[in-house]
Amino acid sequence: MAQLSAGNVPLIQRFLRWLRPAPPSIDDALWQQLRQRSRLLTGLDAPRQQQLRQLAGAFLAQKTITPLAGLELDPTDRALLAALCCLPLTQLGVHGLQGWSQLLVYPDAFRVQRSHVDAAGVLHQWEDELIGESWQDGPLILSWADVQADLDEPDAGFCVAVHEMVHKIDALDGALDGTPPLDRAWQRQWARDFQHAFDALNALLDAGQDSLIDPYAAEAPEEFFAVASEYHFSDPQRLARAMPAVAAHLARYYGPSPMAGSDAPALPGH
Repeated sequence: MAQLSAGNVPLIQRFLRWLRPAPPSIDDALWQQLRQRSRLLTGLDAPRQQQLRQLAGAFLAQKTITPLAGLELDPTDRALLAALCCLPLTQLGVHGLQGWSQLLVYPDAFRVQRSHVDAAGVLHQWEDELIGESWQDGPLILSWADVQADLDEPDAGFCVAVHEMVHKIDALDGALDGTPPLDRAWQRQWARDFQHAFDALNALLDAGQDSLIDPYAAEAPEEFFAVASEYHFSDPQRLARAMPAVAAHLARYYGPSPMAGSDAPALPGH
């Protein structure tokens, strides 16, 4: 049989995508239940709610959600987890789900073993208690109790599902460095503004002063991106006061915050 030329491969891929049925969206009844449980969903405009419904459907079709340690999750719980994880993807799209396959959910905070060999060759081992974790090439892990706490206070500046999902987005370009895949010009502007804000936050904390946002953002550039993203979705006004340039980048990248008014900051030239 004659082989098709490489130039025909994109046509074949488009044809296969046409043959493959799209994953089902979240149905109306279930979506109304989710909206009743989260103000982060009701704050989205109608087109982005529809996009989120489709993304959550794709999440449920592509990802295995595994409750651990005796936790039980009903279909509404699973759909809610899918929707929260997909909040940062309404502009990026289903591409943001690639590279991993499993969501693990603990009932509460969970412990992980850590180890580190220092410059002298000494092995250090310790335990961390976490509410979420995202492995670059592995699962996303959440504490169900902390997901519930975020739902109870949707404007408190915290959303562990968003935080861990942002690490997945950050890693799409192969580097967990606080910068998602962007065009070159925007990437330069993003890197400059985020680095400036990250350095300013560290200087503030080193001087013993309080910060407007969670000091955990100063741990590393990738944590800064994830923490700032939590504020974008749950307390954008605070983020805009603390770091207006960062807030503007995130509003451009994610779209308007579901908790924002009409006074979102704008990037120069946009």
